[in-house]
Order: sequence, then structure tokens, then C-alpha cells
Amino acid sequence: MRSALGQRAIKLRICGIRTIWDAVGDGEFFCPGCGGDRNYRRLTGRRRFTVLGAPVLRRGTVGPVVECAACRTHFGTDALDHPTTTRFSTMLRDAVHIVALGILAAGGTASRTALETAAATVRGAGFDDCTEDQLSTVVEVLAADIGHGSAFDAAAEACGAALAIELHEALEPLAPHLAPGGRESILLQGARIALADGPYSQAEREVLTTVGAALQLCPDDTARLLAAAARTPS
Repeated sequence: MRSALGQRAIKLRICGIRTIWDAVGDGEFFCPGCGGDRNYRRLTGRRRFTVLGAPVLRRGTVGPVVECAACRTHFGTDALDHPTTTRFSTMLRDAVHIVALGILAAGGTASRTALETAAATVRGAGFDDCTEDQLSTVVEVLAADIGHGSAFDAAAEACGAALAIELHEALEPLAPHLAPGGRESILLQGARIALADGPYSQAEREVLTTVGAALQLCPDDTARLLAAAARTPS
């Protein structure tokens, strides 16, 4: 006589629930399982009650899910919110670039020391061919777009208008994917550019405060980091 456990196993082989997956999209994502960039398929599932392996009755839908093409693991679609390694590098590079432009727009481009520091910072972030003249030109174009005659004259409105929008658009999507030290590092890079030609100006402080807010740093932490940077010998 078969045991109850054996009878149950036979019953499960005879009937059960099967999910039929349909691909509705694909792309590249950062796979949490593999720990790197992988291709994925976006799947939706249809559950079926089966008898002897043949689908008989519908049992609703499941998903959508994301299936890694490498490890075949299924993840929730929120896995697509994490940028790929390539995308993350681009976001980080662009963030440092816009912070450098913001500081230069607030402090003016007359200081060669500030321009050199900004260009070196931007090159270190990934824009290998960035030069001082290129940054100066971009800042002057930004000032003209805002409607002022020079970059320094644009400082009063830099945080409240076009520049503040650019800072938030570049930094806010990046902030959730950075550890606290990474967010602080971006702020401090901007602080070093501002301090390259002397103490912070009021306009530079306003830009850096905007940077801290966009990076989801609390105001007290932003103030503390800026003060520490000002005390650090260059």
C-alpha cells in the first residue's frame, strides 16, 4: 500500500498549476543576481490548471516580471529602476559637469585657477577632453540664455532659474543610487572649485546649497561639509 505522501506526489504529477510566460519587451538592465549589466526579457504570465501536463482551466495572470537572460532569475519590474553600469557612469559624469558649470557661473570665469580646477575635476569624472576654454564658453552661453551680459551678472539668478533646474535634473535621479559618501563627494568637488580662487561668494554658496538639496543631503550636513572644505588647506 502506498503511503499518503506517495499518493500525494502522484496526484501532484497528474494535476497542478503551470505558468505560461509571454515576452512583451526586452532591453538591458543591472541584474541584482549577477551583479552586472545583462540583457532581460519583460514577461507576463498566464496561470493554468493542468491535468497530465495539459492546460485545462485558467487561474488568472501573474507578473509582469523581468527575467535575466544570463541567470534566468525573475525580478520585479522595479529592478529596471536601477541604472546599468554604463548609464550610471554617464549620470555621474554629467552630474560633476553641471556642478562645475554651476560654480563657474556663480563665481565668474575670470579666475584661471577656478577654471583649471573645474576642468581637472570634469576630466576626472570622465570628460577626458574637457578644457578651461570649453567650460568658459559653455558658461558664457548659459549666461546669455538667462539673459545677462556676463556669467558673473547671471549669478543672482543662477540658482533660481535655468541653472537650478539643470542641477536638479542631473542630480536628483542620481542621488538614490549613491551611498552617502558618494553624494558628499560630488558636493565637495563643487566646493573645491569654488574655493580655488578664495572664500565662497554668496552666489557660490547658493549654488552649493542647491547641489546639496538635489543630492538629498540635509541642510545641516551640507553646511558642515562646506565649512570643513573651507578649513582644509588647498
